[in-house]
Amino acid sequence: MSQPDTNALDAIVAQAAVIPVLVIEDVSDAVPLGRALVAGGLPVLEITLRTEAALEAVRRMAAEVEGGVVGVGTVLDAAQLAASAEAGARFAVSPGLSPQLADAAADAPIPLLPGVATASEVMAARERGYRRLKFFPAGAAGGARMLKSFASPLSDVRFCPTGGVNLDNLADYLSLPNVMCVGGSWVAPKSAVAAGDWDQITALARDAVAKAATIRAAG
Repeated sequence: MSQPDTNALDAIVAQAAVIPVLVIEDVSDAVPLGRALVAGGLPVLEITLRTEAALEAVRRMAAEVEGGVVGVGTVLDAAQLAASAEAGARFAVSPGLSPQLADAAADAPIPLLPGVATASEVMAARERGYRRLKFFPAGAAGGARMLKSFASPLSDVRFCPTGGVNLDNLADYLSLPNVMCVGGSWVAPKSAVAAGDWDQITALARDAVAKAATIRAAG
C-alpha cells in the first residue's frame, strides 16, 4: 500500500483558499454552476454524494468546466471512492476515516482528504500517513479554537475545516497557520442554484476570494 499523496492535495488546495461544497439535485445545473464558480475565482469544486445526480454531475463538470478541479465529497466507503475516480473526480473528501476506506484510499488513483473531529482521530489518521485532513463538523467540533489547540501537539498536520464555515467567520479559520483552506456551501446557496442565478454565485465567489486574500495578506 502506498502512502497518502500529500503533494497532490497541496497542489489542489493551493489553487483556492475556499472550496465550494456543492449539493446538486438537478444534473443540468452542474456545468453552469461550475463555470460560475470558476469565473469567480474558485476552481476547486467538491460535489457531495448526497443526491442521485451527484456522480453524473461530476462527469459533466469534469468534462465541460474549463479550469475546474472537480472532487467528490461525502465519500463513505471503497465503492464510492472507486466510482468517484471513475467519474472523473480529481480528489475525494470523506466525513471520517474507517479502516476499510483507509485501505481503499491507499491504492486509489486519487487522493483522499479524510475527516476528523478529535485529537484521537487526528492521531489515528496520522498513523495511516495522513498529514492533510478535513476538520468536520468544524462549528460543532469546537471551531477555530479547537484547531488552534491542535496546532502545537499536532504541528505537522494541516486542516480544511468544513461545516459551519461562512464569510463572517472565515478570518477565524484562515488566520490559523495549520489551516490550508476551508470548505463551505455559502458561495452556492440553494436558492441561487434553483433560480439559475449564476451571476449571484460568481459574485459570492469573488467576495470569498477577495476576503480570503485580505486575511492571508494580513497574516
